[in-house]
Amino acid sequence: MKKLIALFVLCSISLATFAQEGEWVELFNGKNLDGWKLTTDSPSSFTVEDGVIKVAGPRAHAFYDGAVGNHDFKNFEVIAEVKTMPGANSGIFVHTQYQADGWPNIGYEIQVNQSHTDWRKTGSVYSFQDVKDVYVKDGEWYTEHIIIKDNVVTVKINGETVNVYDQSKDENRKGDLGTKKADHGTIALQAHDPKSVIYYRSVKVKVLD
Repeated sequence: MKKLIALFVLCSISLATFAQEGEWVELFNGKNLDGWKLTTDSPSSFTVEDGVIKVAGPRAHAFYDGAVGNHDFKNFEVIAEVKTMPGANSGIFVHTQYQADGWPNIGYEIQVNQSHTDWRKTGSVYSFQDVKDVYVKDGEWYTEHIIIKDNVVTVKINGETVNVYDQSKDENRKGDLGTKKADHGTIALQAHDPKSVIYYRSVKVKVLD
């Protein structure tokens, strides 16, 4: 009987980890930050309040470190439900890796910013192909949908495509792309500065292949 129970638990874990291809899987459990690994520079910048991730405080990052996809995604989609407060700046990193402090130096940052002084607004593939227009208002929930397929990064805001960045056609990136590129890796949420307050109530992924 014990062997049967152990086998059932093992199968359940395997299904939770590997059976999600083509299906949406929620990465935030609505209760705490289990499955997320916080940086050491200011982990208190991330809290969970009323079933929502509150991001408020000095620079820090929360990297997804859980079982889904073994926190290592290649071709995939991520949809975050986000609300920014006035003057807030944040970002959703993709194809990144955990680092204990500093700004992540692997992968792309997809900007979250409606009214911060930084001119790069929500939907930017930060510093590679930027968006200047603002599509949503502070204080309201919206969806930020990021799709990565091979060399192409597509960003949709509330279902509207606002940015399509094709890494292979970027004439400024010939030769060595360095570590900031479409490759593979995990997802991270950013706390930018003490004046920025942002809320995330859902972060879900769908593995494409």
